Amino acid sequence: MSTATSPSPAPSPTAPPSSSPLRQPGFRWYFAGQTVSQLGSSMAPVALAFAVLDISAHTSDLGLVLAARMLPMLGFMLIGGVLADGLSRRLVLVTANLSSALTQGAIAVLLLTGHYAAWPIAGLAFLNGVLGAFTSPALRGLLPELVAKDGLQRANALLSTVKNGTKVFGPALSGLLVVAAGGGVAIVLDALSYLLAAVFLARLPSSDRIAAKGRRHFARDLREGWDTFRHTSWVWPVTLAFCAVNLVNTGSWQVLAPQLTAALSSPVTWGLVLGVRGAGMLLGSGMLYRLTVRRFLVWGQLAITLNALPLLALGARLPVPWLIATPFVAGVGSSLSAIAWDTSLQEHIPTGALSRVSAYDDLFSYLAIPLGLLTVGPLSQEFGPYTVITVSGLLFVVIAVLPLAVPAVRELPHAAPER
Repeated sequence: MSTATSPSPAPSPTAPPSSSPLRQPGFRWYFAGQTVSQLGSSMAPVALAFAVLDISAHTSDLGLVLAARMLPMLGFMLIGGVLADGLSRRLVLVTANLSSALTQGAIAVLLLTGHYAAWPIAGLAFLNGVLGAFTSPALRGLLPELVAKDGLQRANALLSTVKNGTKVFGPALSGLLVVAAGGGVAIVLDALSYLLAAVFLARLPSSDRIAAKGRRHFARDLREGWDTFRHTSWVWPVTLAFCAVNLVNTGSWQVLAPQLTAALSSPVTWGLVLGVRGAGMLLGSGMLYRLTVRRFLVWGQLAITLNALPLLALGARLPVPWLIATPFVAGVGSSLSAIAWDTSLQEHIPTGALSRVSAYDDLFSYLAIPLGLLTVGPLSQEFGPYTVITVSGLLFVVIAVLPLAVPAVRELPHAAPER
């Protein structure tokens, strides 16, 4: 049985624990790789959407391509976690990024040469989804090997700032490229970003973490990861809460919120809502580079409840200023919660099992999203959209705070950065 109180030691970074993570060479390469990769990935969906819609006469083609990328991310997540814990995480990330550069480059070639066909592009998108399933657990598991425990919060705050910043500026940049040169060119830049990320990640220091473990057994490693996940008493309550939150929130936010915002104001307002939410996420990640709290996970669970505010504002049909202000606050809360959760996992889960536990966490957290998207329509027809989005907001708050009833969640310590 693995518990949160007995983590295996990670390699000691060379810089003092109280210094900035950017002073550590390994983290600098990791940060550079994530920066270019996130920028390319934030541009790709907009470029791909307009490229497919511009070439294809069937709007269903876009849904096919997007679904082809999402489904394998769920199906291969656990395999990615096992590989990241069993092999060199640097090797997994470099291989995945190089392969993503090839698949995105192939999509760009099909688009630029006029050889578009839905199924080949969907097949390449499927491969991208598989590679994404390998990348996510390896990234989360690698960070504690590069940064001292009391520097993880700052490191995650920096990474979150980059991620949120690319979400704000990447789609806009992609839109300009689509107008100026076409969607295929933006996909080319995404492929190049993966290639550059692979170059940066190849500079990461090697680790002897798995040198003494001998031959790997996939089924046994998968089971060991599951045992660590279910026996770590603060992890599974939060994961189940995120699963339920995604069930009640995703459909309401992605399907109902744009419609109700347009009905109460205009479609332009929805664009402002997304923009200010991104700005709030940027502010939240910036705050956590300096701000520290003793019970980080507790504050993270309280912060995520702020995401219910936009739903409740729409359900109450509040004036437009409220419809714009509440997403900003929600963005701050979302960023705080995500950084608190990643940091807690990296501080307390044994390094050798971190990628597998992260894979189980991601799988269960995202599993309810398709169901939420499919059921929100029938529910809104039966009970009315304003009622559904209000109930979703109320359930969001209740579900998010339920894990705080578990003592292990409330009492989890945080290795705050030294001053």
